[in-house]
Amino acid sequence: MTLAEVEALARAVHEGQTDKAGRPYAEHLSAVAEGVRARGGDDDQIAAAWLHDAVEDDALSARWLDQAALSRRTKDIVRAVTKRAGETPEAYAGRVLATPGALLVKEADLAHNADPARLARLDDTATRTRLTEKYARMRALLGLTGD
Repeated sequence: MTLAEVEALARAVHEGQTDKAGRPYAEHLSAVAEGVRARGGDDDQIAAAWLHDAVEDDALSARWLDQAALSRRTKDIVRAVTKRAGETPEAYAGRVLATPGALLVKEADLAHNADPARLARLDDTATRTRLTEKYARMRALLGLTGD
């Protein structure tokens, strides 16, 4: 699949979904893909950025991912950043760190998730605080510093 095809697919399978602030979910996917590109990511990582939540959100199945016309590396990155039921943050971070190319995708995801302007759109202060702490903890587990 080309990057344009991956983007179109991601937009289609997340159609009608919104983020916690009620914004179209595709805005998040686009921001993560652009964050990967801006950080020097390659096409495999950019494709994974577009698909990073697709399996986790049940927009696409793990079986679809296995059979998709994507590089093995893109598939491995998507699998690495897909959270699993009952998984500890430490186990999740370990898998991301162990998968070549996945850290950059997760870094871009966390950067957008923790964007103060994005968090400010949330109505609930407790949710903002909880998410800010969650994202900071994951950044620490991944060894990420700065923005």
